[in-house]
Amino acid sequence: MAVLTAGEGSAARRFWIGSMEEAIFASYSPFVVCLASGKLDMETFRNYIAQDVHFLKAFAQAYEMAEECADDDDAKAAISELRKAALHKLKIHDSVAQEWGIGTTKEIIPNPATLKYTEFLLAIASGKIEGGKGPGRIDTPFEKTKIAAYTVGAMTPCMRLDAFLGKELQLHLQYEGNGYPYRKWIETYSSASFEASAAQMEELLDKLCVSLTGEELEIIEKLYHQAMKLEIEFFNAQPIVQPVVVPFKKLHDASNNLVVFSDFDLTCTVLDSSAILAEIAILTACKAVQSGTDNLSAQRSPSDVRDSWNAFSKQYTEEFEKCIESLLPSKQAETFDYESLYKNYEQLSYFEKRANSRVIESGLLKGINLEDIRRTGERLVLQDGCKEFFQKAIKMKGKLNAGFHILSYCWCADLIRSVFGLVGSPNDLSVHSNEFNYEGSVSTGEIVRAMESPLDKVKTFRSVLADLGREKERMSVYIGDSVGDLLCLLEADVGIVMGSSLSLRSVGEQHGVSFVPLYPGLIKKQREVLREDSRVWKGLSGVLYTASSWTEIHAFVLGA
Repeated sequence: MAVLTAGEGSAARRFWIGSMEEAIFASYSPFVVCLASGKLDMETFRNYIAQDVHFLKAFAQAYEMAEECADDDDAKAAISELRKAALHKLKIHDSVAQEWGIGTTKEIIPNPATLKYTEFLLAIASGKIEGGKGPGRIDTPFEKTKIAAYTVGAMTPCMRLDAFLGKELQLHLQYEGNGYPYRKWIETYSSASFEASAAQMEELLDKLCVSLTGEELEIIEKLYHQAMKLEIEFFNAQPIVQPVVVPFKKLHDASNNLVVFSDFDLTCTVLDSSAILAEIAILTACKAVQSGTDNLSAQRSPSDVRDSWNAFSKQYTEEFEKCIESLLPSKQAETFDYESLYKNYEQLSYFEKRANSRVIESGLLKGINLEDIRRTGERLVLQDGCKEFFQKAIKMKGKLNAGFHILSYCWCADLIRSVFGLVGSPNDLSVHSNEFNYEGSVSTGEIVRAMESPLDKVKTFRSVLADLGREKERMSVYIGDSVGDLLCLLEADVGIVMGSSLSLRSVGEQHGVSFVPLYPGLIKKQREVLREDSRVWKGLSGVLYTASSWTEIHAFVLGA
């Protein structure tokens, strides 16, 4: 959930929008998820409160140093007011600490993550800024004002992130009643007064940024993002002594197997691969005309090839819509009915195979060069965060005892391999898809038809899991976006839906499937965890989880 920040065009707003990935990672941290569920261990919460005093002291000290550097009376007044607020919080901290059973007579030692942020902040306030001038090189009062801007730039994200998380967690208080143990704390950070303080700091940052150069703004932006990352480290450093549902990889160890499956078209990509291969076929026709090559593609003008593809696409869309209508039962199921759904999918599978046959018989895929496919794949635009997810997954694969698989109707697995840089290293990410048939490095127009339908997908899904044997427990995640993914999504322990496919929703809901936003779903699951070995995720539950981005999936499955 986005919160209101400084006005359009402001530096503070731009920095915050650019930090939403970090904000999502913070909200998916074990500490915040447990806090939102109301089941956070009390000792963990006490430790968090105790560490907070070090943040408040560092903020008060940094405000004082920033005020000395500011040369504008309004800026000085604003910084002074914010400093007084921090000192006031320190005064009431003792009463809050006593309320939560935290001793105030002994010194609380800051943990390494707390120290990392407070030392970072105070170094900036002292003028020790990478890319900026050190204290010994501040030549004029004007130069000194930059230190105030840099310092506020490193403090603002903490205020904004706390306000963001406060509002996010406030949503879950509505379902908890008066028994929620951390209600008072969350209400403080979701309050209008705290939002006003965050907004005041953002306005101050904007004011201090007005006179800065583009290079100096880049320094502040870098400091802002660095502060956000240190905040995530702080949340992740909180000692969690209870079983948690995030990150998902934490739920398994060497005694079991983690298997992550993903669809490719429109789950990973921005464009459907059939449209991409169509463009390569048109390019092939252009090259053939220019070179005078005497083959099938050369006998057709590029415009004829495009017209043929458009006709195929139109026919596919019209028939697909009719097919989906036929899958819908006349009456919505009162309970989840997988057996009926699976049976109905035989018709969709027949439709997909027939559509592929038309494309193959047309010969439009003939003459495409493998090198063109690979070059296109290397430049292909993926959904934000997708490539980063798989890059981290591959790096962690050995440590996790995990497998990662792409299941796709794509006509050409070489396109998928080139997208993920798998040429020469196919074992990093297993691709299960159709394959072009080649003579040398030129396609014949034929397809090795290995995965054409939803039934093919779920058959492969089951086969991958079966090959792991029964010696170890298996935990599976499937990520998909379309009606063709529905069977696999439901059979996986966790099925995550990307995008907003109406056909997927309508077919699922008519067969009793529920769609739950991922984050609220995780919080509900956290309330159900009783022991370290609690199995709260289970396939064929009839519940699927919706995600708005790959960053959410990354935060859930792999963590920060």
